[in-house]
Amino acid sequence: MQTTFLTFPADTEPQRLDLFVSSRLAGETRAAVQRLIESGDVRVDGHQVRPSLKLKGGERISVDIPEPVEAEPQAESIPLDVLYEDADLIVVNKPAGMVVHPGAGNSSGTLVNALLGHCTDLSGIGGELRPGIVHRLDKGTSGVMVAAKSDRAHQGLSAQFHVHSIKRIYQALVFGNPPEDSGRIENVIGRHPTERLRQSGKARHGKNAVTRWRVKGRYGRISLMELRLETGRTHQIRVHLTEAGFPLLGDPLYPDGGRTNNLADPRLRKMISSLGRQALHARTLGFIHPVSGEYREFTAEMPGDMQAICDYLTGTLPASSQN
Repeated sequence: MQTTFLTFPADTEPQRLDLFVSSRLAGETRAAVQRLIESGDVRVDGHQVRPSLKLKGGERISVDIPEPVEAEPQAESIPLDVLYEDADLIVVNKPAGMVVHPGAGNSSGTLVNALLGHCTDLSGIGGELRPGIVHRLDKGTSGVMVAAKSDRAHQGLSAQFHVHSIKRIYQALVFGNPPEDSGRIENVIGRHPTERLRQSGKARHGKNAVTRWRVKGRYGRISLMELRLETGRTHQIRVHLTEAGFPLLGDPLYPDGGRTNNLADPRLRKMISSLGRQALHARTLGFIHPVSGEYREFTAEMPGDMQAICDYLTGTLPASSQN
């Protein structure tokens, strides 16, 4: 990563941050600079700010420019769990551990690479690095995703995600035992004020996020929850549940406050530590087919690592798997 330092002259008329930075960085458009600012890669006097900030004079600006990634992802022969496919779209069950699209440090092995290897007709309007992609799941989250194979499908699906009309139901294993059987969490989520990789409900700037939840199973210090998204913010479920006091099992980014280490059952501790990811699964995805106009709904069962923990907690794990 390359860092550039700029100082806004004290004897200059006030100017928007994005305009000033783009005028000083060769080869960077204003739109690209705005993305850098919104992602926290541009700071003014050490603080994360908005692209519209008016510089008044003397401000010290740092700009972190990520290393460039390959402009065109390559097709790769990666097995896909295809739930449905037609001429306009494809629905897959993404495994945990797979990144959705190429980025810094992930130029291959992504869902996009796999889709390019499987399809010859992915929609191109998602951009060179994100062909066909209309939404995403975190690397550690498994479950149902849809990708567009035609521009009409891309536009129609994107519109549904934009107005939050898509049905999205998740399953999560969490620490804690909620006092109620169901509820609703709503707040503003944005980038964490000090941890750049995390999101937070305490961010200075953010977007409204709504999650409905229901307890589906109670197992002492661990609960199985079903969650339905009314919005789709980055890390929304992980932030909402962590800040509500019910962090996800195994989450490497949002700490559980030592709950795993405090479990008395060594077998359970080992199973949670072996997850290597947050115990979160996108079980159901429902939408209006953007070409046929029919409602379609797809479901992927809980993956083996999460199911094994559920089976162990309920006493239904086969004896051969408990060794």
